[in-house]
Amino acid sequence: MKIILAYSGGLDTSVILAWLKQNYDAEIIAFCADIGQEEELDGLTEKALRTGATKCIIEDLREEFARDFIFPMFQADAIYEGQYFLGTSIARPLIAKRMVEIARAESAEAIAHGRRKISPTISWARRNDCIC
Repeated sequence: MKIILAYSGGLDTSVILAWLKQNYDAEIIAFCADIGQEEELDGLTEKALRTGATKCIIEDLREEFARDFIFPMFQADAIYEGQYFLGTSIARPLIAKRMVEIARAESAEAIAHGRRKISPTISWARRNDCIC
């Protein structure tokens, strides 16, 4: 089995990477979307591989993120609780879209992400599904 994991290099995703590998006897491909986090990406590939990933894919999605998500968010005046612009949550649809594309290209059976205090969420990729 092959799983694409949304990976940040933090404690949660590092633990989940090892957990998925052990519990599903799976090949894990770590994926990180570069949406402008700069120094947080330093050493990420090495950490993912040390933690057990077969491969780590880091893709520069800054231009698409700005064009298709940030600008429309400002145009819509999307403000949370009346005072905060949406932060990392606005990037999640772009990250999910790219993970599905990678899963198809890598012939992976699932994509996964981690959430604190909750078991990882795994979505089984079916080849003919369409993300819209």
